[in-house]
Amino acid sequence: MGERSESKTVRGDDLQRSRGTEMPAIIAMKWMIIACACLQVTDSVIRVPLKRFSSIRKELRAVRRLAEFLRDHDPDVFARKYSHCYPPPPHGLTTGRERLSNYMDAQYYGKISIGTPPQNFTVLFDTGSSDFWVPSAYCVSEACRAHSKFKSFQSKTYTHDGQTFNLQYGSGQLLGVVGRDTATTKNQKFRLSDVSVKEQEFGESVFEPGFTFVRAKFDGVLGMGYPSLSEVGATPVFDKLMEQQQVEKPVFSFYLSRGRDKECGGEMLLGGVDDSLYTGSINWIPVTEKGYWQIKLDNVKVQGSAAFCSDGCQAIVDTGTSLITGPAAEITKLQEHIGATPTQQGEFVIDCTRLSSLPRVDVTIGQVEYKLTAEAYVRKEQLDGREICFSGFEALDLYIQSGPLWILGDVFLTEFYSVFDRGNDRVGFAKAC
Repeated sequence: MGERSESKTVRGDDLQRSRGTEMPAIIAMKWMIIACACLQVTDSVIRVPLKRFSSIRKELRAVRRLAEFLRDHDPDVFARKYSHCYPPPPHGLTTGRERLSNYMDAQYYGKISIGTPPQNFTVLFDTGSSDFWVPSAYCVSEACRAHSKFKSFQSKTYTHDGQTFNLQYGSGQLLGVVGRDTATTKNQKFRLSDVSVKEQEFGESVFEPGFTFVRAKFDGVLGMGYPSLSEVGATPVFDKLMEQQQVEKPVFSFYLSRGRDKECGGEMLLGGVDDSLYTGSINWIPVTEKGYWQIKLDNVKVQGSAAFCSDGCQAIVDTGTSLITGPAAEITKLQEHIGATPTQQGEFVIDCTRLSSLPRVDVTIGQVEYKLTAEAYVRKEQLDGREICFSGFEALDLYIQSGPLWILGDVFLTEFYSVFDRGNDRVGFAKAC
């Protein structure tokens, strides 16, 4: 049963500071954040502006290479950060499993920096994972040549940790080493461009598999999940922020914009929420499993009638996934309800002239209905001067012990302001402005 807040703000005694899990200390990361002109700065939260880029899928489609890419790189299309929900790997495989992220469709990224002097990187802030990695200057993959690389020899405070790591992405492994770094900053609390995390561990990739990372607009990934999800065994960045009392409250939140302004794609707030970014009250739902940000769905309705997940099911709230995914059998029926037809690339298209007549899809969570109109669940793209409409739902068979697993990605999160409360192990949603 979800909780309902009477207040629009996350304040007060109900948000006790979480201390984070004690883990071996390692690097310090200095955040060099460039302000986005459309966002205001407050002194109570750390604001991380997000930029919105074209997805890999959209770029490949524009140059008519999507079908070729999907045919030749099928195992790498959907990097499996939820791979434990699939059948077990072959006997003897001991790699870490970075559980699914549809990086083919990822669009929202932010800036960070590491080292002394600081080295800048564009990263995907991913609530569906907990590890933090960027490319190493010693990376030998084609993907690394197109991205910023961490030069450990240029940082005065860098120390090699001696550990190695590997993360499973589709059929390939991302390999790397673990480093430590200590950034020297003025450490003025809650200053936008001057927030530091001491003794923060991070991975330096030396090999990145497949072609997906070659086309990616981001350099690395910064996981925002629970510590138990970390494959590297490191304390996640947000846990370090809480541990070092760099955030006012053990809360972070996301506002993802659907507008065309790429300079202001939204923002991530560390330490609180911004009342001006949502309307009404925040509705709270308890986390059911502390790894992912996993919650219970009551059902999924089409035009007011419960059609899917009718007995309740589990879902992951994931900023690293763009679409709403669910069991193939149910999503296939849902596509029929909204008039979507399949393409040779496995996507589903909708007649753009019919959007006003398409049914509403409601996701019920904690007895609150989150209504998605066709304008919300349809993705529009321009190709050769004409508009094409794609369904925002995707079939993906993931299972946990209690049953099938759904994922609420950016199609849902652009409509609803999302709050992740580590102090009370709960997720909050409110209608985004």
